[in-house]
Amino acid sequence: MTALNDLNALQASISEAVLGQDEVIRQIIVGLLANGHLLLESLPGLAKTRTVKALARHLDAQMSRIQFTPDLLPSDITGAEVLHQVDGQNLIRFQPGPLFGNLILADEINRAPAKVQAALLEAMEERQITVAGNSHPLPALFMVLATQNPIEQEGTYPLPEAQMDRFVMKVMLDYPEPADESQVLRMLRAEEQSQHATADTAPAFTLAQEVIFAARREVAAVAVSPAIDAYLIDLINATRHPADYDADLARWISIGASPRGGIGLDRCARADAWLRGQAFVTPDNVRAVVYPVLRHRLQLSYDAVADGVSADQVLQRLLDKVAIPA
Repeated sequence: MTALNDLNALQASISEAVLGQDEVIRQIIVGLLANGHLLLESLPGLAKTRTVKALARHLDAQMSRIQFTPDLLPSDITGAEVLHQVDGQNLIRFQPGPLFGNLILADEINRAPAKVQAALLEAMEERQITVAGNSHPLPALFMVLATQNPIEQEGTYPLPEAQMDRFVMKVMLDYPEPADESQVLRMLRAEEQSQHATADTAPAFTLAQEVIFAARREVAAVAVSPAIDAYLIDLINATRHPADYDADLARWISIGASPRGGIGLDRCARADAWLRGQAFVTPDNVRAVVYPVLRHRLQLSYDAVADGVSADQVLQRLLDKVAIPA
């Protein structure tokens, strides 16, 4: 099987465990191929955690789940130097924390204080942890999948813009369709029966890490024309200078996307093109990933909030105003 077939099989396997969230699963696969981190946001009970667990179950990878709480300390996630006795001698050795895994489920990340959130910054950007002046590299396959709840804001610490910018995509989960929800009920009943009948068995499909690395090399080889580069830059610049495009955009956008947003848009567009079996990026690939890549990088003005305008609505207007290359 080729890497593309393997990734399509991975997507199909996750879809069997998480019903009615096909677009979300596709965006997660795009984030995995783009070697980025994802922020998953939805109301409670919409399968955020189940989706991450399904991804980990079908990957030959170690998953670490961190439940973020207000009393969490940075050393609880990064690890710390611990005193050990070896042959009667006291030695201080580094004890790795749960961040030293492949897939990191940061559950309810906005419930942790600023110090703990800041501890993730180095890991997400530099792919290493520094403790007591010593740097410790993280695994080659390292992906943070953080979840947060848009309601119940009491006792939460909103993520700072610097950390939001570290996520390549913000993925929004919505309610499933009634037909899908009916299938969910039947699926969960079947899972309960199988748990009572037999012991837990290994999944039928497991993807090796090397396949992910091979797929990323192929994604890196997807061609991007100068016209597409110009389109990417125009979209990013339109968030920074909205008055040049539309009066409403100028009224709605307070701060636009950073250069990291353009980099994320390029990587995710190439990953989307590769998943579609294309050798080059088209404007449709760019438009397909604009919402998850840029929605969390825009700082909306008070007027936008007062008018009830969402980041996705701003991006829709942006796509309408920025010319598509011929």
